[in-house]
Amino acid sequence: MNDAAPAPTPAPAPRRARVRAPELIGKGGWLNTGGQQLTLPGLRGRIVILDFWTFCCINCLHVLDELRELEEKHRDTVVIVGVHSPKFVHEAEHQAVVDAVERYGVEHPVLDDPELATWKQYAVRAWPTLVVIDPEGYIVAQHAGEGHAHAIERLVEELEAEHGAKGTLRRGDGPYVPPEPVATDLRFPGKAIVLPSGNFLVSDTTRHQLVELGPDGESVVRRIGGDGQFKEPQGLALLPDGRVVVADTVHHALRAFDPVSGGIELLAGTGKQWWQGQPTSGPALEVDLSSPWDVAWWRGKVWIAMAGVHQLWTYDPETKTVEVAAGTTNEGLVDGPGAEAWFAQPSGLAATEDRLWVADSETSALRYVDADGAVHTAVGTGLFDFGHRDGDAAQALLQHPLGVTALPDGSVAVADTYNHALRRYDPAGGEVTTLATDLREPSDAVLVGDDIVVVESARHRLTRLRLPEEAVRVEAVAHRTQRSATEVAPGRLQLDVVFQAPAGQKLDTRYGPSTRLLVSSTPPELLLAGEGTGTDLARELSLNPEVAEGVLHVSAMAASCDDDPENEYPACHVHQQDWGVPVRLAEGGASRLPLVLAGMDAAGAS
Repeated sequence: MNDAAPAPTPAPAPRRARVRAPELIGKGGWLNTGGQQLTLPGLRGRIVILDFWTFCCINCLHVLDELRELEEKHRDTVVIVGVHSPKFVHEAEHQAVVDAVERYGVEHPVLDDPELATWKQYAVRAWPTLVVIDPEGYIVAQHAGEGHAHAIERLVEELEAEHGAKGTLRRGDGPYVPPEPVATDLRFPGKAIVLPSGNFLVSDTTRHQLVELGPDGESVVRRIGGDGQFKEPQGLALLPDGRVVVADTVHHALRAFDPVSGGIELLAGTGKQWWQGQPTSGPALEVDLSSPWDVAWWRGKVWIAMAGVHQLWTYDPETKTVEVAAGTTNEGLVDGPGAEAWFAQPSGLAATEDRLWVADSETSALRYVDADGAVHTAVGTGLFDFGHRDGDAAQALLQHPLGVTALPDGSVAVADTYNHALRRYDPAGGEVTTLATDLREPSDAVLVGDDIVVVESARHRLTRLRLPEEAVRVEAVAHRTQRSATEVAPGRLQLDVVFQAPAGQKLDTRYGPSTRLLVSSTPPELLLAGEGTGTDLARELSLNPEVAEGVLHVSAMAASCDDDPENEYPACHVHQQDWGVPVRLAEGGASRLPLVLAGMDAAGAS
């Protein structure tokens, strides 16, 4: 007879919520499928990952890169479907989506959803958002923001094992059909400069090269790179020593190109993307960067539009160091001292003696840094207002500008990318005018004598324009983002950021709290209580009943590590996302606002 107590029965694995995935619908149709119309029933048996993205969004571009390894490794079981959900009016144009899919090397099917139909069906609130659907057609996970690829891969492996055992997993080739390549000398060029020789140097972004063109802007003199040295290069700036600094965007690096010798040298960056908590200054080759999009030489340093973290950084060639110059990493439009200012994907720079001009793309704004390091806004009001309107700068509108060029008279030309226009801002009179229209996604411009040469990115060429004496007159158009406002009740609002550590991980509390929540609002009067920074992902807000509508800005971060007591140095991961949630106060509106960072919102499940 055995007197030992029976072994305890293992606790059953937590049962996943069973939520049927809505069908995929989009008025723009399907890309990268060879004309086939995909449906979820037709994908049954495969693990489907929906990537809700929009091509203006740098975080969405980061996620495209994060998913590439998973896409390749699990090619026979996983189908990634990009659901293109536009923020800007231009992004709802079908040809613009076609261009973006080629520009960023998207190698999976993409549903063009210009009216946000599927976005609404899945109750998505942020770009990017990833939704995982199991082989039986049920949603099993949702993740907002970057840094989730490791968690999704772990889930994919679990689903492969589970559904392989059940017989509900179907392996085989996916539905991706690559488009036919198109031959042009340039392919989605990004930025350009004029070399001392009179030739143009252009970042040929999609082909991962620099291209030197003759003074006519058409004849190819030579190609530089294309062998892995660059990855989607963008900004270019001429240094006093004759070398060119290159913003090597997807490599998260700065490189120097010597037009005389042809040599290429790494100046800054490690090749890894910067994450919250990492150093923001130090030896240039030891500090991570994040999607540097443009560069400019100003006041003895290289200034960097660090689009990936909504900041401006500098590189000092004398000390070979980098540091943050302006911006907090919070996304938005806030002026003031550099350390307190907010940017939103700064993407273009132009230096004059006393100002550094900044094209702040996601706020559709033209901004500048003064000689004391303070940040000012010349044109633009925030993340959700955009359009094409000339006149007094206080009410003028741009749409996702990517470039800015200083003009001889002290004014600046703005590559107003999503309006397909070249605009001009005159600080002397505070007026905005239109210099040229009928361009195609202009992303930069350079002066050549009395002409201005525009990088027409989506026409794959440089276009020479004579600077007109009189501005072109255009009909004013104003837009707000297509996202509908969330109706919330005035007074108490419970904000819950949902985060569940991925399977096999736990919150990393070794060095203090592993979560951070920052809340603010536009206008500031919207929040009576609840703004500021804290470590709890749940917070009670108080909304001012006197303010009819506004935007809640929420930034959340959580760090998790592998839960293995045997491993002294577990792998750790940072999950982070910024939300801008338009809200409208209404009696009977919601009293709880859930934002999913990772996992499923159990409290909101029916």
